[in-house]
Amino acid sequence: MAVGPENPGDFSDYWRSRDMPFTGIPDPGHDIENLYGQQVKMLKFGRMPAMFVIDKQGKIRFRHYGDSMSDIPKDEDILSLLDDINKENN
Repeated sequence: MAVGPENPGDFSDYWRSRDMPFTGIPDPGHDIENLYGQQVKMLKFGRMPAMFVIDKQGKIRFRHYGDSMSDIPKDEDILSLLDDINKENN
């Protein structure tokens, strides 16, 4: 699931135009982003990337707060973590 700061119409248009294979939630009021402590750095043009892996029981298994717009975890690392979580549940 991804959360974005756009209004529902713009977010939906963006999501559909890129045929995203997962759920996206518009959060123009930043309610979800604030709940999870996503940082705002005005000198770096706004909200910094944040990524969470939350398991089916609602436990946060991974959290990452980026220091810049390019500071995001590698896909391979996240996919490996998801594989490990899935193995625990089998």
